[in-house]
Amino acid sequence: MKVPFNDLKRVATFEAASLQAAAARVINSGWFVMGPEVQHFEAEFAQAMGGSHSCVSVANGSDALGIGLQALGVGPGDLVATAANAAMYSTLAILSLGAIPVFVDSNSEHTLSLEHFRMVSAAGTLKAVVVTHLYGRLADIESIVELARTLNIAVLEDCAQAHFAKLNNAKLGQRMAGTFGDVGTFSFYPTKNLGALGDAGALLCANSDLDQRARALRQYGWKTKYSVETAGGRNSRLDEMQAAFLRVRLTGLGASTQRRMEIAQRYSRGIRHPLVRTPKSAGDEFVAHLYVVASPKRDALKAYLAECGIGSEVHYPSPDHRQPIIAQRYADVFLPNTEQAAAEVLSLPCFPELNDAEVDYVIHSINAWPHES
Repeated sequence: MKVPFNDLKRVATFEAASLQAAAARVINSGWFVMGPEVQHFEAEFAQAMGGSHSCVSVANGSDALGIGLQALGVGPGDLVATAANAAMYSTLAILSLGAIPVFVDSNSEHTLSLEHFRMVSAAGTLKAVVVTHLYGRLADIESIVELARTLNIAVLEDCAQAHFAKLNNAKLGQRMAGTFGDVGTFSFYPTKNLGALGDAGALLCANSDLDQRARALRQYGWKTKYSVETAGGRNSRLDEMQAAFLRVRLTGLGASTQRRMEIAQRYSRGIRHPLVRTPKSAGDEFVAHLYVVASPKRDALKAYLAECGIGSEVHYPSPDHRQPIIAQRYADVFLPNTEQAAAEVLSLPCFPELNDAEVDYVIHSINAWPHES
């Protein structure tokens, strides 16, 4: 049996008729950038996220991070805390603004460590913190936000892998990823839980000031057409075609999320191997964008799975503070959990169109991995 790590063709085939109808609707409209499809998607996505925050669409997830930090007032010389285990996306956004990344270690579930954030925030004046809900799992977001509020630190949630992750609070009710902090940012890259058929992204903004600033920054800094009143603007507009595709895919996001969670639960129940650690079980706060195991013999496991016809990937092999462009600057920084994870993590196939036989084959193959490998 061959089990791909991901197969976007299965998604496109399943939704082909609806996607083709959406494309025809845009073509026939004659409006291709920042039109009614974008307006409808922004309203529908904001509502799907609980309705407490407005949605500002942009061209991609990286722009969402950069614009979100700009909207929060981050600029040259500002200190911004971020985890170092998420492929440099937040770090690059921070650096692009002339700000300075302050790296925080991860916890056992690969999200930002509250205790290390507490230590870092006590050591210097932070302008903001980027909290990445990595692999589709909510970080300890309520506690992080509570601490940040006491220190006047702005909170940006990176939700690129956490669409529809939510927390049920006895007092506050259900809260969605991206609605705990000041700004939530999303990527709709095709492999994401909510994926376009190209690049796309969005921000959720907690108030009208952030919303207006983000809307200006995504389009040259305009307040009105051709009147540039906000510094630092760029061209980052979501096109009508991708907005139309996202509207189609948003309607099925609940069902596809549930399937991801079912696959993750199946893996967690079935995988039993002394050299393979599975992630902690969770409820709605883990939407299984990636199902990531860990092994001290990760590379051997990856090679073995390839021999079995099973695709796997490493997310991510190099921590941000060890990346070539900044490694010298952070030579004295040691993040033990982050660095251990980079050497041990391995992502298994976990996309909604996987069938049970494929999932069972992955489980069987891992359990049959010879211990001496």
